Amino acid sequence: MIRSIPAFLSSMAVMAAAPLPRPSPDFAIHLTPSGQVSPTQYKGKVVVLAFISTSCPHCQHTTQVLSGLQREFGPHGLQALAAAFNPMANMLVPDFIKQYQPSFPVGYTERLDVHAYLDHSEQLQMFVPVLVFIDRKGMIRHQYLGDDPFQQNQEKNLRDTIEALLKEPAGSKQ
Repeated sequence: MIRSIPAFLSSMAVMAAAPLPRPSPDFAIHLTPSGQVSPTQYKGKVVVLAFISTSCPHCQHTTQVLSGLQREFGPHGLQALAAAFNPMANMLVPDFIKQYQPSFPVGYTERLDVHAYLDHSEQLQMFVPVLVFIDRKGMIRHQYLGDDPFQQNQEKNLRDTIEALLKEPAGSKQ
């Protein structure tokens, strides 16, 4: 029985990983006080989409890092976006924006919509921040959960991934 547990856990990890690359599905981030934004409206740009919790210190830090990268790489074709999906996010996002002053749109969405977008089972735990990289053609190329090793050296890894995607011409294949 003990030998089957690691095999089961290994198969769960494989089941948790969404296939990449895949098209970025239509997805709405609700802005406050009104309006919405979607990653699909930025086709032709490299999009970094962060799924966050407004009370998570790692998410707050990620927002600040993405703000700097947005200012640096925005003129070269980067668009950062963030969607909070913690309880009462619709009420918490305005204060989050006021405190962290992101240089990109930050809004809110529903947890079920996040799981559907990420192709992530609702039965599996999901740590934040979740980072999704969408290339200029609207394809999700990378997706990292909050407990992924990518997050350990986040700023360098974000920069390296953004720079690599920005170097690709809009018509290139992967």
